[in-house]
Amino acid sequence: MYTLPKIERFNQDVLSKYHIYNSVFITLPFDSIDNTGVLLPLFTETCETGFKKQETPKEIFDFFSNKFLNNASETEKIDLMFRFIQYIERQIVLFDAIEDAAFPVVNNMEGRGSLRDIKEKSDAKEKDDELIEFLENFNVRTVLTAHPTQFYPGPVLGIINDLTEAIRQNDLLKIKQLLAQLGKTPFIQNEKPNPYDEAVSLIWYLENVFYETAGEIVHYLQKNILQGEAIQNQLIKLGFWPGGDRDGNPFVTTDITLKVAERLRTSILKCYYVEMRNLKRKLTFSGVDTLVAELEYKLYRSVFYSKGEIYITLDELLTQLNKIRNIIIEKHQSLYLDELEALLVKINLFGFHFATLDIRQNSKIHNAVFHDVVSYYLNSDSKIFPENYFDLSEDEKLVVLSKVKGDLNPADFDNEITKLTLESVQAIKTIQENNGEFGANRYIISNNESALNVMETFAMIRLNNWENPTVDIIPLFESVDDLQNAHSIMEQLYTNPEYAAHLKSRDNKQTIMLGFSDGTKDGGYLMANWSIYQAKIELTQISRKYGIKAIFFDGRGGPPARGGGKTHKFYASLGPKIENNEIQITVQGQTISSNFGTLDSCRYNIENLLSAGVTNQVFSKEKNELSVEETAILTQLASLGYDKYLSFKNHPKFIPYLEKMSTLKYYSKTNIGSRPSKRSKSEQLDFADLRAIPFVGSWSQLKQNVPGFFGVGSALKHFEETNQWDKISDLYHNSLFFKTLLENSMMSLAKSFLPLTAYMRKDPEFGEFWQIIYDEFLETERLLLKIAGHKTLMENYPDGKASIQIRERIVLPLLTIQQYALLRINELNKEKVIDQDLIKVYEKIVTRSLFGNTNASRNSA
Repeated sequence: MYTLPKIERFNQDVLSKYHIYNSVFITLPFDSIDNTGVLLPLFTETCETGFKKQETPKEIFDFFSNKFLNNASETEKIDLMFRFIQYIERQIVLFDAIEDAAFPVVNNMEGRGSLRDIKEKSDAKEKDDELIEFLENFNVRTVLTAHPTQFYPGPVLGIINDLTEAIRQNDLLKIKQLLAQLGKTPFIQNEKPNPYDEAVSLIWYLENVFYETAGEIVHYLQKNILQGEAIQNQLIKLGFWPGGDRDGNPFVTTDITLKVAERLRTSILKCYYVEMRNLKRKLTFSGVDTLVAELEYKLYRSVFYSKGEIYITLDELLTQLNKIRNIIIEKHQSLYLDELEALLVKINLFGFHFATLDIRQNSKIHNAVFHDVVSYYLNSDSKIFPENYFDLSEDEKLVVLSKVKGDLNPADFDNEITKLTLESVQAIKTIQENNGEFGANRYIISNNESALNVMETFAMIRLNNWENPTVDIIPLFESVDDLQNAHSIMEQLYTNPEYAAHLKSRDNKQTIMLGFSDGTKDGGYLMANWSIYQAKIELTQISRKYGIKAIFFDGRGGPPARGGGKTHKFYASLGPKIENNEIQITVQGQTISSNFGTLDSCRYNIENLLSAGVTNQVFSKEKNELSVEETAILTQLASLGYDKYLSFKNHPKFIPYLEKMSTLKYYSKTNIGSRPSKRSKSEQLDFADLRAIPFVGSWSQLKQNVPGFFGVGSALKHFEETNQWDKISDLYHNSLFFKTLLENSMMSLAKSFLPLTAYMRKDPEFGEFWQIIYDEFLETERLLLKIAGHKTLMENYPDGKASIQIRERIVLPLLTIQQYALLRINELNKEKVIDQDLIKVYEKIVTRSLFGNTNASRNSA
């Protein structure tokens, strides 16, 4: 049977259904919704027409008000704005659910990048042995972070899940009920969640999506590629940050860290118990039934009666299950063996930990903590540190730090941060005792600038009475300078005898984290991506020199500005000069729900990451290596883009523009995440302290998406003006890395809408600054279309383009309302008598509209 093209499948299964179910939504009997449902399409048309005429958001809303609202008072206008916001929020949920339901229809689940595709290519190229070796040594680690870019509260996420299923089944009655429920369910959390609340929300995805999907993927590979032999390698790993990420989050306490770890263990045991209970109904034959019943009982007690107590060990569980397996094979013709082996696969993947809880802290905090620790020892006449320690050079300090050992008591310190930081090491020990080593065995140092940062952490762990720690210390390099110095820093560590001995005890593996978010904020889009690529080559080279296997952990967010976009294409493009035995990636906010929120999307995206590794290491090892000339071109492009971005970032209006014209300050007013929006508590906005999420998100709310494109156009233009365009064109068509880089920038442009803020060009303070953004946008758009040979952005991804266009049309009224509110706030602040109450109302409109805009984009911050 003929399969429709992807865009036609999208139009049929997403677009058509959205129009049908949205019309159902309009007819539901909510308070005032009839009026809202009628007025909103009219307002949308008014917005579209108004922006084409270059009208301001205020002129557009005032025109709409005069034409349709019959002399409405300001209070009535505000009331309608809130109703529009509430209505659009629910339209976005409806569209999300329809898109999720259509995912396996729109996307070819058995096509390129799937497990089936991997197997067929392996068979065709006679690479089965290489593929098996790859599967026994490769890992994909998805790390769920608590970064607050997901604005849906728990009950709404539940409705989306149920609505997706109802739409898939075309159950109109159920859909109407869920839409009615959606209309009455609050979207706003009254209180800021604490890190434990965030953890509970994300554990839902572990239990309901990752558990099933990861198990099925590995089970499939065992049956179809390894001919039934068990994969010994933990092919798919899960990581977890809520409750362990202390960087800039004062609300993560030791108690919360331990509670989250316990919740993770209880959750995985619950999953095993449910499977064991189902197996009990099948494994009813002699010699097996009693063993199964015993396991079910012990798991039940460990989940529901434990109070932290475990009634079965991991070894005991595996031993008993393997005993049952042998009896089934020997005496019962392997009846239900497949189901039992599926459970064994999951236990091999998840143990008693489910996901590894990463501990993270900032190097600046570590410096202060270590100063406190050294002072404590010096004041207590201890000989652990020399009296002149603070006067020593960095090299001399490294020698001292590599040899110190002790037994610190966190209670001996008055400083709360020192106490909590030292307790975090004790917490790792406790978690390993309860959940196994994989429960918590990674300590990440963000903003890592030197070997001293790593060795202070190493020393701090050993000073907690842990001489041979089963912990990987992971430096996170973020700024452009730090990325360029990373290989020198790692060489200092590799040549330190004590640290080298520690690495030997950790299988000579060193995980190194590279941060896209702050790299982009610091150096712009091209420089951040190229610096990370170059850093990976240099880090691979220096690690191989010392017999160390480098493992790269990428801090990638949802949008291209934070390293997101079509991630699997980056991994497929790395080539042999970059170590790629593991793909480790952070997943956050809407990217969790959009890329891993359903069984289908989770399977599709994990399979694509596995496929990227296979493509790079098995099928095309040499193809993706950049030539000397290509490397030189990329270096020049990055440098040109960096210069352009730096001049923009250093513009005197850069920070004032974000403060006065964007939604930056409103991120701190939302109850969406436990972390503050900046690291320091100072009132003054310091660019260095500004977190990447509100930074990128603020540009996204303005529909300018500066971090995803600024500098790209200027860099490309240089090659056009110097008659070197052929070089750029050849690079685009020959390098998957470069092509993916530019395609992701196109996505940033496609999600931009400059007419929204075109009124700013007349602003006496910021007009010139806005024009700089607009000019770079036009130049980048022109040259990206030229290099791709396209007439419109993203025309080679018609379904993705269509999805963006629908989402942008849904939120256009929301964006207009937000800009209207920002303009009114500025007007009210200039009046002689300032109406603070009215300003607060408009500030609430800005914050509320911020939610819907972010959710609609799915990867905007």
